[in-house]
Amino acid sequence: MTAAPPLKAERVLRRLEWHVVRRLDGRLQGNYRTVLRGHGTDFRDVREYEVGDDVRHIDWNVSARMDEVFVRQYTEDRELTAWLLLDHSPSMGFGPVHRTKEHVLSEVAATTAQLLVRGGNRIGAIVYDDDRVRTIPPRQGRKQVLAVLDALLRPLSGQGRVTDLRTLLDTAHRVVRRRSLIVLISDFISEAGWERSLLRLTERHEVVAIRLVDPREYDLPDAGLIVVQDAETGEQLIVDSSDPEFRRRLRAAGEERERAVRELAQRSGVDLHVVTTDDDLVAAFLRIVASRKRRRRR
Repeated sequence: MTAAPPLKAERVLRRLEWHVVRRLDGRLQGNYRTVLRGHGTDFRDVREYEVGDDVRHIDWNVSARMDEVFVRQYTEDRELTAWLLLDHSPSMGFGPVHRTKEHVLSEVAATTAQLLVRGGNRIGAIVYDDDRVRTIPPRQGRKQVLAVLDALLRPLSGQGRVTDLRTLLDTAHRVVRRRSLIVLISDFISEAGWERSLLRLTERHEVVAIRLVDPREYDLPDAGLIVVQDAETGEQLIVDSSDPEFRRRLRAAGEERERAVRELAQRSGVDLHVVTTDDDLVAAFLRIVASRKRRRRR
């Protein structure tokens, strides 16, 4: 079978602008800031604490003087700097040939960047590519979106090691010095311990986490004996996909992993938004918008 020709960044971005960004403009009424932005970065005032307020915004000095708990209020900057933390590790190659997690990663990252740069904001990216981490310094404009896309459209690196998200998150901690909006996009298939690095980022930045999932990762088709391969290490196993007990255990393991990842993210103070390879991208972004609005009202 002939391999599909490599995708070009300009072609991908034009398609997303027509089929996704344009539709989002109509649904979001042009308010790109509500897509991802949470609290602002400029201090405005303090007010008494209310149940559901973010405890990270408690002003302990004022609270001690007033003998009541007060939180800081912020005003959004007219412009912001956003960083995309992109997990481009081998496990992103999983999924249907026409729409792997890697494809969805490129689409979500490019759409997010395009929505933000149109408001004059600067976008940077840190791309974790298994054996190396590449940094794209923040800049404005459409060319910057194309630079991010170009980095993601390069072939995935080879197998051999398990992803360690701490490398990506710790690099961001060193590189991103000014308070910024950080969007982490990953499937969270990683060595343990990443939640501590994520928590350290939330102490300084506004962090949005998006988990990419393919439903077939934990729901194999009934196809008899098949060979499955670990996308990270390359290890192969022969399994009986028609065995009901095997399928049940695989599905249970997937559900348990989903709960564990979500709990670790919440423990780090971050809401986890899930986007699947089956999702319509516009619907997925609208879910994220609705979730962010609910969080801001709390």
